[in-house]
Amino acid sequence: MKIGLMGAWNTDAGASIHSELIGRSFVELGHELVVFTFFKHSFHGTEIVGKDESYVTRCFTVFSESKPELHAVPFLVKDYEIFLVEDLGMLPQDLLGKIFHRIRHKAKTVNVIHDGNLREDPTFYQFKWDAIVCFDKRYYDFLKLAYPQELIYTIPYPCLPWKPNDKAFARQKLGLPQNKKIILLFGPSSYYGAVKYKVIKELARSYKILILVLTKNEESLNVWKKIASQELLGKQRTKYIEIRKIAPPISELYEYLYAADALFYNKSARPGIVTVASTAFQCLGSGCPIIALKSTFVETLGDTVYKYKTDEELKGCFVSAFEKDSHYKKVHNAARRFVEENSRIKVAKKFLELFEKLKREVT
Repeated sequence: MKIGLMGAWNTDAGASIHSELIGRSFVELGHELVVFTFFKHSFHGTEIVGKDESYVTRCFTVFSESKPELHAVPFLVKDYEIFLVEDLGMLPQDLLGKIFHRIRHKAKTVNVIHDGNLREDPTFYQFKWDAIVCFDKRYYDFLKLAYPQELIYTIPYPCLPWKPNDKAFARQKLGLPQNKKIILLFGPSSYYGAVKYKVIKELARSYKILILVLTKNEESLNVWKKIASQELLGKQRTKYIEIRKIAPPISELYEYLYAADALFYNKSARPGIVTVASTAFQCLGSGCPIIALKSTFVETLGDTVYKYKTDEELKGCFVSAFEKDSHYKKVHNAARRFVEENSRIKVAKKFLELFEKLKREVT
């Protein structure tokens, strides 16, 4: 099958993670893929990670530019029979709308919804889709208010494969201490973990703690550098924090996850907005336990992650992860089952089944 995919690619945005997980799976399964993605000077996310494959074309800006751009020729001359759009709200919708009739002439069109509620912008609704895909029932419940229900399909968010590895070896490789409990934060969301620093520091009464922050996000770098400098001015001059200014690709990120005792995700969601934590789907396969603030980001993940509301619950989650107690084993086993049930290959096959169904339908 020949598939055209339009959306984020090789960036640290959640939509890019979804695009890459299913897109690369299409290729592994023997299908032809062409990717239309953002210019390097105007993209959704904070960092470009990884190297573009030969099937990737950078040909448009984000919608929010003062003068959005879209190069039409790649969409018109590339060969594809399915046109899959990821996170339409980030794309130059009006410009895409001008050539959409030409795209529909040669391909079935599918829109993967990443928005957490119905958008007010009328340009979002100008397209005639053959199918609309959402991640779970929460999305379906608001989408059915604006779209015919027969157009809406639920396909879960994909996970990377279950592939834990050796902690000691990863620490040696990355130059990290073997004798400390390492709490990992990465990317722009690492900023939100800073407000819980004092809570984490209390654990240092019982454990040797290292907070490892991986980010190029300036806001996050500034807040963690400030905390780190204040610590070194204290009486004990103990180094609790290490900051590495990097945005690692998946392979390198997994080495850090192998090295860590826990991944900390303290990001809250806006009221009334449905969402998923792409970070969790990206990282669960490493086997590193995820400790997350209880919110709509993780409400569909069940026991696959630790969830907390209060500071005491947060400390209890860290202790459980450090000690590998019965709660840890429950989380670990649930994470493995979830990853296997929602593997990127299985999810990609669900998309392919939808594509075949659409191809059989007469417009």
